[in-house]
Amino acid sequence: MAALVPFRALRPAPAAAALVAAVPYDVVSTDEARALASGNPLSFLHVSRAEIDLPAGTNPFAEIVYAQASANLDRLKDEAPLVMEDVPSLYVYRLGVGGHSQTGLAACYSVDEYERDVIRKHEHTRPDKEDDRTRHLLALGAQTGPVFLIYRARPAVDDLVDRATGTKPLYDFTSVDGVQHTVWRVPATEARELVVAFEAVPALYIADGHHRAASAARACRTRAGATGVRGEWDWFLAVGFPDSQVQILPYNRVVELGGTTPGVFLNALRDRFNVRDGPATPERRGEIAMFLQGTWHTIVLGEARGSLSHADRLDVSRLQDSVLGPLLQIGDVRTDQRIDFVGGARGTAELEARVRAGAPAAAFSLFPVDVGDLMAISDAGGIMPPKSTWFEPKLRDGLLTHVIG
Repeated sequence: MAALVPFRALRPAPAAAALVAAVPYDVVSTDEARALASGNPLSFLHVSRAEIDLPAGTNPFAEIVYAQASANLDRLKDEAPLVMEDVPSLYVYRLGVGGHSQTGLAACYSVDEYERDVIRKHEHTRPDKEDDRTRHLLALGAQTGPVFLIYRARPAVDDLVDRATGTKPLYDFTSVDGVQHTVWRVPATEARELVVAFEAVPALYIADGHHRAASAARACRTRAGATGVRGEWDWFLAVGFPDSQVQILPYNRVVELGGTTPGVFLNALRDRFNVRDGPATPERRGEIAMFLQGTWHTIVLGEARGSLSHADRLDVSRLQDSVLGPLLQIGDVRTDQRIDFVGGARGTAELEARVRAGAPAAAFSLFPVDVGDLMAISDAGGIMPPKSTWFEPKLRDGLLTHVIG
């Protein structure tokens, strides 16, 4: 079973919601965050990326950054203002863009279930990133951005969520990137029914936010160890979406060729695979689009054969194992400085621009991973390759904050 827990949200007054709402901290660099927050003192990036309010070049992991984040949150409470909900509540959060819509349940979810793998993972986390978000969480005494979860759709839950959207929303605005954000507070009666209905959900899956979830678990261990009692730290903020509504975009790659010339690289590919012209977006699994020397090519990997694991059969794994590793000597994609990752929302024009702008390079446009792949790999206890999935549209930080004290 999966636990769904109402909580007392710290949230902006409705008139300020669009100004407060900010993209997740980890999809922008410090410079990008500074530019996005420029001229907007209410942007939640002042909390999630507080180094933007300190001198240029400040180490984003310096103690002063976490102190600045805490001070900025206190300032926002007064200036936005941010208000604390009178009673614990559940929320429905709908994202819509370009004809796509997905509606999820914003609530607290169980750290214990995360530890017991009822809430399942598909990525390894990095200790340095865990350290950062744990320090941020403890400095603020609050979880300031939701984890993005997926669950297998259940009609009973869907019906109750639909009923909640028949009330007047708390927030309804379109962000600068064209995403519509609509949030409802669930009436008490429907909230109690949702808690019961959600108990039939056998498992949850982390889509985005592995480091946020891991940091919440670390903060829980810290607070529980210090107090010896249960508290708000036993739960973490997340939005759970039914799998039938979630869309996954590819996470594409741009790779510097290093000592290999474009011609030599293309010939090496042709020796191993069927390589033909275009298009910029692969049409099916087993095909990868490549931009090289101003031309799009299709690399036909063919059907995955042998006793490969589910994760190893993904196109992103086969690109690494069959192309990037053996032909370009790209080893650990987490550390190799020759590879960069581009979310599918940026489009293939971004890939072309990056190839044309720098040293000799190739861009690889991938067919997106299916949500069923993610859940199957997670169910088997497997791990997907780094940067396999790009979930779009993105939830916003600052609309709902979980105070742990």
